[in-house]
Amino acid sequence: MRLDKYLFIIFALLFMACQHDKKVEQTPWGTSLETNTDSISTDYTFNDILNNGEIIMLTLSGPQTYYEYHGRGMGTQYLLCEKFAQTLGVSLRVEVCKDTAELVHRLKQGEGDIAAIPLPHSIHGIKFCGVSYPKDKTSWAVGDANTALADTLNRWFKPVMITQIIKEQEFALSTHSIKRHVYSPMLDKGAGIISKYDHLFQKYAPVARIDWRLLAAQCYQESTFDPKARSWAGACGLMQIMPETADHIGLPRHLLYEPEANIAAAVKYIAQLNEKFRDIPDKAERTNFVLASYNGGYHHIRDAMALAKKHGKAPHHWRDVAGFVLGLRESRFYNDPIVKYGYMRGHETVDYVERIHARYGQYRGSASSCSFQGSYDNLEPQRAKKKYKYHI
Repeated sequence: MRLDKYLFIIFALLFMACQHDKKVEQTPWGTSLETNTDSISTDYTFNDILNNGEIIMLTLSGPQTYYEYHGRGMGTQYLLCEKFAQTLGVSLRVEVCKDTAELVHRLKQGEGDIAAIPLPHSIHGIKFCGVSYPKDKTSWAVGDANTALADTLNRWFKPVMITQIIKEQEFALSTHSIKRHVYSPMLDKGAGIISKYDHLFQKYAPVARIDWRLLAAQCYQESTFDPKARSWAGACGLMQIMPETADHIGLPRHLLYEPEANIAAAVKYIAQLNEKFRDIPDKAERTNFVLASYNGGYHHIRDAMALAKKHGKAPHHWRDVAGFVLGLRESRFYNDPIVKYGYMRGHETVDYVERIHARYGQYRGSASSCSFQGSYDNLEPQRAKKKYKYHI
């Protein structure tokens, strides 16, 4: 009897020890998902990457490493890694770490394939390879056992690539990379006609409960009323809608350049943003946040609002928040634990809001708030005069 008791205790202890390394998680549909942490392999080889069709980049948020700009990944290290992924014919997934210690730990654990950030060669347990900066004694790194990936990176990388990427990024961030014609701000100022699309602005602006002239001012800022405008990032049409945004709001991609469909989709997206900012009671203030989010991204604006609140400013007043939108280009702000979406080129977003309001003020002084009932058939956009050419 006593022997049976001891055997029961031994088996119970063994069972508890086995269960210690087993994590039980719930899937989104409610079933249990058990994983044994001891069985997770950190030896994810180069062939595994090719067969899986995806390479995972570990990096930090920052202007030289990685950030999102108009729905597109940017940053020198990211763009270099993107080119490497394209060479391999695989997709690139980015995992942003909070600091170098987390990044190195995750690389050693096999949670990423490449540490795409200049790391000092004094770090042990990883293999340095690929993109390198000899003067600083820093380079990218891979897991210590992934020799094949390291060799491939070393054969691929040429120092001139860094200069090429920097030039490409500078061009992409310039206004010259936007393929569009620049038209005059108003089609017929004397008649109070802003553009040949006024009837569409008037038709769809009520969906988002905004003044159609504000929508027209935003459209001019986005594309200068060019329905065929396309940015380097892939934003399309009058309201510069990204294909991914079109998918989200139900606009078929083949209609991105169709004026009415583009404007209707943009207004639907603006209405969605307006709902997301329902916590801002003042409608005029809310409009500022909606415009800023349309340009710079909803999550970045929420980060700036969180910073404003943390620093004793009014998170629902654009004038206070705009300072932190600008601040998100500084490491002391984008590395703040309260910030969830990292670095942002905030000066463009603040300028975007200011320019739209300035143009909206001009349109209100020239165009009636009432619907125009005339015909636009005989009116065509005119090339901008020199003084307007780059004032977009």
